[in-house]
Amino acid sequence: MAEDVDVVVIGLGPGGENAAGLLADAGLRVVGVESRLVGGECPYWACVPTKMMVRAGDLVRDAHRARDLAAETTVRPDWSRVAGRIRDDATNDWTDGPAADRLTKRGVTLVRGAGVITGPGEVTVGDRVFRAGRGIVLNTGTSPSVPPIDGLDGTPYWTNRDVVAVPTVPASLLVLGGGVVGVETAQVFARFGTRVTIVEGGPRLLSREEPEVGDLLGQVFEREGIDVRTNTRATGVSHDGGFTLHTGDGDLTAERLLVATGRHSNLPGLGLGRIGLREDARFVDVDGAMRAADGVWAIGDITGKGAFTHVSMYQSEIAVRAILDRPGPPAAYRAVPRVTFTDPEIGVVGLTEKEAEDQNLPVRTGFTRIQDSTRGWIQGPGGEGFIKLVADTEWGILVGATVMSPMGGEILGALAVAVHAEVPIDTLRTMIYAYPTFHRAIESALTDLEAT
Repeated sequence: MAEDVDVVVIGLGPGGENAAGLLADAGLRVVGVESRLVGGECPYWACVPTKMMVRAGDLVRDAHRARDLAAETTVRPDWSRVAGRIRDDATNDWTDGPAADRLTKRGVTLVRGAGVITGPGEVTVGDRVFRAGRGIVLNTGTSPSVPPIDGLDGTPYWTNRDVVAVPTVPASLLVLGGGVVGVETAQVFARFGTRVTIVEGGPRLLSREEPEVGDLLGQVFEREGIDVRTNTRATGVSHDGGFTLHTGDGDLTAERLLVATGRHSNLPGLGLGRIGLREDARFVDVDGAMRAADGVWAIGDITGKGAFTHVSMYQSEIAVRAILDRPGPPAAYRAVPRVTFTDPEIGVVGLTEKEAEDQNLPVRTGFTRIQDSTRGWIQGPGGEGFIKLVADTEWGILVGATVMSPMGGEILGALAVAVHAEVPIDTLRTMIYAYPTFHRAIESALTDLEAT
């Protein structure tokens, strides 16, 4: 017999967990369905544990840099401390008791298993059937994509989920893919003594970003001893105690192989066809209220608006307003920020120069090097980077910005506000920027923008 409820949330990653809790706070009968851990990818395998890894790697590197500026140092990296912090402090040994308790205390009924849409307003989990009177929220997230490389299937390769749980670092590591997961992991492991090789099919690392990002990061990695092989395609994989990656340019070997070639939406088998949506869709199309179909809302990675926790949380608030019939602005994505936590840190908001040109916008750019600023010079080792601004000359506003710098994600905050609020460039030029700070370099980039 079907159980009548108000809302069923399928997938309790950050956005789904937030939506379920807010709807329960509003007095609705909410069922939250989760097949893995409450909280999703971010707290257990992505955002939180990987940034603990990055923090540890940065500390090791800064200890070495102290030799140039402050002290004689002897550094003996100890990965067991990182692994212990991830296991004990971040993930509770990959159990979700505290997160589940937090949710159920708000009145959400937690159901473990895979939720499937079996009809309009109907979700089945195992042998339980729920009839949702107000609606269904989809937040099923993504999983690592594994390319069909000859010989790869069946080998003990790693994905991002394996990397955060390793008790020791390998002597050597092949990283397949020069995206965010690949470059962050490569730099961390290299700083803990692993010999790292990155294999990237494109011409540079982080190909989505401004070309200056990939070029500078490649130079930094070369200095840190990371072997970067761009324009290199893997043709096969062998495993016999260690890994051999076959490429058109020869064979590469290592103890371990990390496959970091992107992610795909967890949509197959969800039952989208039963609510009039395409079963083979890569993403779920939504309107400004996150509505995907009558009585169905979708949030998070599966919407294709940005595979970031902050986007999922933002969308969850909008979906909740729509379900509760409360007023509020529709979703807007012109100023979605993203940060890659390498050293230097890379913060991006809005459009790149190429993206703006592809939209036929009248584009002008401004550029300045961080090491040419007073704060960059004071920083010394590790003080390099840049700020690049992308302006729409017709409207006189910034439509995008990239910061590559120490604390680049924090500097990005000011530029994210400028892009989001469409602050006139003339207003930005008349601001007072504190001295000597990294963010003061924004003023230099604005000066260059005016001169170009």
